[in-house]
Amino acid sequence: MNERFHQNKKSLAVLLDPDKVSEVHLEKTISTAIEAKVDYLFVGGSLITNGNMHECIKAVKENCNIPVVIFPGHSMQIDAQADAILFLSLISGRNPDLLIGQHVVGAPHIKAKKLPAIPTGYMLIDGGSTTTAIYMSGTAPIPNNKPDIAACTALAGEMLGLKLIFMDAGSGASSSIPTNMIAAVRNQINVPLMVGGGIRDAQTALDKCQAGADIVVVGNAIESNPSLISELSDAVHSI
Repeated sequence: MNERFHQNKKSLAVLLDPDKVSEVHLEKTISTAIEAKVDYLFVGGSLITNGNMHECIKAVKENCNIPVVIFPGHSMQIDAQADAILFLSLISGRNPDLLIGQHVVGAPHIKAKKLPAIPTGYMLIDGGSTTTAIYMSGTAPIPNNKPDIAACTALAGEMLGLKLIFMDAGSGASSSIPTNMIAAVRNQINVPLMVGGGIRDAQTALDKCQAGADIVVVGNAIESNPSLISELSDAVHSI
């Protein structure tokens, strides 16, 4: 991620939720992602109930060379097959368990599996609805009309040593993160900025990149329409 960031290349990450993808859908998504030259495949979710995370990652690794990054919902979503894991600290909230608690539990397992960890400042932004991430984290999102709070939060995360900032409106958000908020954060930090939630079309993805997002994450929108991946990839990579 750092390499593409320093080369000023915009990236697209497709999020696969093991709870929501069937075998047929996964095959279609992987095939489309390869053709569209997707940069990353994220695997994970706020609530995984079917135990298919290992099989999902295995299927991806067996069928493509796109880097697989775990987007964990809790400390037990760890798998050695992946290429890396986002070591998320929920810096937008005040839940100590998600600031450091879960990390203490997960760190020894991540080290034992020799899984590269990417220290990530995770910021939940109000997307107009109560998402699974908001409910499960027990925290209030940053209001989407407060770009100054988002910018200061991201800056503090960078000063604490985090290597990536992830602004997320959450899966199924009614609206995406405003471009003025993305721009405010981008102007304050010198690490890669990732944006997700509520992105359902190519123009929105393009707008987020032009505002300052380095990586656009899409998940919910492509669950029912995998062919959308190509349009999103074209838009993101056009910059």
